[in-house]
Amino acid sequence: MRTPHPLALAFTAALAAALAACGSGEPASPADDPQLLEAVRSGAAPDPAQDCLLLLWSAQTAPDIDFDRANDRARGGAISCATGTTPSEFRAAIDTLRTAAQSRDEARLIDAIGFPLLYIDDAGRRRELGAQEIGAMFDEVFDPAVLDALVRLDLSQITVENRQGAYFELGSLWLVVDRQGGRPRLVTVNRQALMEAARAAKDRTQRGLGRRL
Repeated sequence: MRTPHPLALAFTAALAAALAACGSGEPASPADDPQLLEAVRSGAAPDPAQDCLLLLWSAQTAPDIDFDRANDRARGGAISCATGTTPSEFRAAIDTLRTAAQSRDEARLIDAIGFPLLYIDDAGRRRELGAQEIGAMFDEVFDPAVLDALVRLDLSQITVENRQGAYFELGSLWLVVDRQGGRPRLVTVNRQALMEAARAAKDRTQRGLGRRL
């Protein structure tokens, strides 16, 4: 049950023109950074994702070029082209969410949210929560099951959808960015999808195809 945030398309539509360089054969113009310039000289590869990475690196002050090159491929395509930011920015966002969930740090979790947060409860009821509303509903939205799912976040488990961001756990958790090369934020918590993911994992375990819950 993949339910992206209603603003995901709006967030990434602004990136579409810039990311049109992907696959065009015309590398982006990087800033005057020796490492980026070397990446351009050595990166005349046929892989369109390299153009997306070059464009995004030019918008960042300290890009992690080696990590991004090694981790840009995900289910659904290249992270850079699909989401408008780099794998290292997703890694940083995931680390923040995971640490906040482990420590049950409400303030840090709220700081990692992109508002409005689309919340879908167990019965499929949808609600968009603003910064003030999330405070009153925090314990319902971030119950132990959701916190555990955040603790399990791992970049290797990411799936991307073009111009809609990236998700985990069958669409339980969606992350998108609001600026080119920026830090992703959590914009959807879908408890209904999380229940489906748990049932699917339990079924795989019972059939001997996955790890025990």
